[in-house]
Amino acid sequence: MLEPSAKAAKQGVMSVAIRDKNALFQAFMPFLKNGGLFIATEKPFELGDEVFLLVTLMDEPQRYPVTGRVVWLTPKTSIGARPAGIGVQFTGMESATVLKKIDTYLAGMQQSERPTHTL
Repeated sequence: MLEPSAKAAKQGVMSVAIRDKNALFQAFMPFLKNGGLFIATEKPFELGDEVFLLVTLMDEPQRYPVTGRVVWLTPKTSIGARPAGIGVQFTGMESATVLKKIDTYLAGMQQSERPTHTL
C-alpha cells in the first residue's frame, strides 16, 4: 500500500484572460505534452501542485475550464526580466479543446524565434 506523502500537492483555482496573440504566444508552452500556459503570479506554488484554470482567449465570451499541474516555476528573483509565475501543463480531457483554440490563434507564429516567458 502506498503511503500518502507528508506534503500533499496544493490545489488552486485561477482565472486567466489572454486578450492578444502576442500575450498568448509568450504564455503558450507547446513543448509540454498536451500543451500548457505560463501564468504570471506571485502566489506561492510548488512543482506538482494541481491547478484548475478558467481560460478566456481573445474576445471570446466563453471561459474554458482546464485542469493542470505546475511543471515550471519562475521566481520573483529570476534573471532576464522574466515575470514571476508558474507553468501549468494541461492534464484534463478538456485540454484538447483549449489546445485546438490556441493552435488556431497562433497559426504561423509557433515557429518564431522570439523569446517567451519560459524559453
